[in-house]
Amino acid sequence: MPMPNAYAKPLPAADDLTKPFWDGCKAHQLRMQRCVRCATYIFFPSPICHACNAAELQWEHLSGKGTVYSFIVVYQATVPGFTNDVPYVVAWVELAEQRGLKMVSNIVGCSHGDVRVGMPVEVVFDDVTSEVTLPKVKPVR
Repeated sequence: MPMPNAYAKPLPAADDLTKPFWDGCKAHQLRMQRCVRCATYIFFPSPICHACNAAELQWEHLSGKGTVYSFIVVYQATVPGFTNDVPYVVAWVELAEQRGLKMVSNIVGCSHGDVRVGMPVEVVFDDVTSEVTLPKVKPVR
């Protein structure tokens, strides 16, 4: 496991609203909010449902399965911590639980030239420090 100071990239800062998401990642579980009233999944965490404006949201564990909706290949690092990673893929992934439920992540476990829209992927977790785990996605083989 990497030492906390060895990670040179920016890290997320959890707040009261996002802490359950990041705690789920730390436990290697993808968790997202779901509206109790209309059953819509919500991501990025919000105090209200984007579909019906209800404030009754609960955290649920998701399968982590999805498909690549869109992606870019980054060839030039604009932040020094990413210099050794180029080229890398940043993808918009549509999750299997709900049409339109998307999250942004890096695709790992394949060449950037092999990434395609519609490619099945699944979440994997990268313990980048002793306190922070990042969700990434890899192709489903």
